[in-house]
Amino acid sequence: THRNDIMPKKVFVVIHSLWGHVKSLADEVIIGLKSEGVDVTLYRVAETLPKEVLTKMYAKSFDDIPVITPDLLKEADGFIFGFGCHAFRFWDQTGQLWMAGALAGKYGGVFTSTATQHGGQETTILSFLSHYAHHGINFVPLGPTPEIGNIDEVLGGGPWGAGVIAGGQGQRQASAKELSIARAQGVNFGKTINKVK
Repeated sequence: THRNDIMPKKVFVVIHSLWGHVKSLADEVIIGLKSEGVDVTLYRVAETLPKEVLTKMYAKSFDDIPVITPDLLKEADGFIFGFGCHAFRFWDQTGQLWMAGALAGKYGGVFTSTATQHGGQETTILSFLSHYAHHGINFVPLGPTPEIGNIDEVLGGGPWGAGVIAGGQGQRQASAKELSIARAQGVNFGKTINKVK
C-alpha cells in the first residue's frame, strides 16, 4: 500500500549506461517505484564521449531516453542516479541550484555498475554522495535486503545501492538477483518518499 494524499510523488531515474547494464537496473528500479504509486520519469545524462569512441567501445545508444538538464531536478521530489562514473560531470553544472538551495530537502538514491566484483561500487556511490550532501539532498540507501548477503554467486550491489558487475568488456549481464535488488531499491525509495508530506 502507498499514500498519495494529493498528487503522487515525482521521482526521476537518471542514468548513464554504456552497454545497457545500468539501464537494466533502472528498468527494475522503475518497476519498484511504480509499485509504490510513484510518478517516474527516466532520463539520461548527456554523453561526454565522442561518437567515434563510443562506436569503438561497442556502446549502446539510448537516444530514445531524454537528456536531463540541471534545472529539471527542481521539478522532482526525488531522484535516483544510476551510472558508472559519467554522472559526476552532470553535477558540476548544478552550481546555480546549489547557490539557490533549490534541491535542499529533496531525496536521492544511487545505483551503479562496475567491471569486477571489487571494482569500487561502494566507493563510487560514496564519492557521489558529496553532491547530495552539498545540495542538502537526503540520501535514501537501499538498506538491507536478503539478496545482499548472498555468497553463492558473484553479485553487485550493497546497502548503499543496487549494482551490477558487467565484466571488463561488458560481457556479463545483470543476474536475476541483481535485478531483484534494483527492484527492491525502487520499492524502498518509493515507500520512503511516500512518507514525506
